[in-house]
Amino acid sequence: MRVEKAVQLLSLEGKVALVTGAGSGIGRGIALRLAEVGAFVAVLDVDEARAVETAVEIQLRGGASVHLHGDVSKSDDCRRAVAGVIENKGRIDILCNSAGVAIRKDVVELTEDEWDRALDVTLKSVYLLSHEVVPQMIRQGGGAIVNIGSGWSLKGGPRAAAYCAAKGGVVNLTRAMAIDHGRHNIRVNCVCPGDVETRMLYSECAQLGENIEAFMREAANRPLGRVGTPDDVANAVLFLASSMSNWVTGVALVVDGGGLA
Repeated sequence: MRVEKAVQLLSLEGKVALVTGAGSGIGRGIALRLAEVGAFVAVLDVDEARAVETAVEIQLRGGASVHLHGDVSKSDDCRRAVAGVIENKGRIDILCNSAGVAIRKDVVELTEDEWDRALDVTLKSVYLLSHEVVPQMIRQGGGAIVNIGSGWSLKGGPRAAAYCAAKGGVVNLTRAMAIDHGRHNIRVNCVCPGDVETRMLYSECAQLGENIEAFMREAANRPLGRVGTPDDVANAVLFLASSMSNWVTGVALVVDGGGLA
């Protein structure tokens, strides 16, 4: 009986989720996990082919999903995506802002265009999607927003000026939104992963011109002795999106194998 109660608390049956950056990496892992526990998942990504792949994979696993093509740094695209989900499903219970860009440069190397792109995709997108989704959550009586930050939301990192700025902003925006919208029964939290084995992590290695074996060994140099997986992050998102965390809001949950310990 106790196990059944716990399962019910984690169930997302009847819930509608919108996940950004869900065509690959952490976003894809999150979309698959939320669908696995019953949510209808709208998969939003600028790469339409990858969004389709994620949506199809959800359906092949017995879940329900739709793919959406859009650039999360553009207000019109965000508006269309949210309106489409509401038109088709009538509600959005969970918003997971996972889209992000990692440009590994310091402020001298970084161009203004690169700064703008990193901040727009990683931070501005959280505002744009929340701007569209929060009014719907207010109308329906509540919801859960989970933003994806980083360990570098909470400390600095080398040659990652724009990334650190954007991810630091995600954490404090999360806190501000939690304060503003708790009275609307909207919980807003952030998951801060460490290094996770994704295309983005390999891209960072290439940008830095480092040897991949040495790079991955260093990434795994943490108390739990390994690099993370998208599933590790997705499980934390599920906790924060589900009824298991009904009295949790405004937190930055570090999921990094002890790297910041």
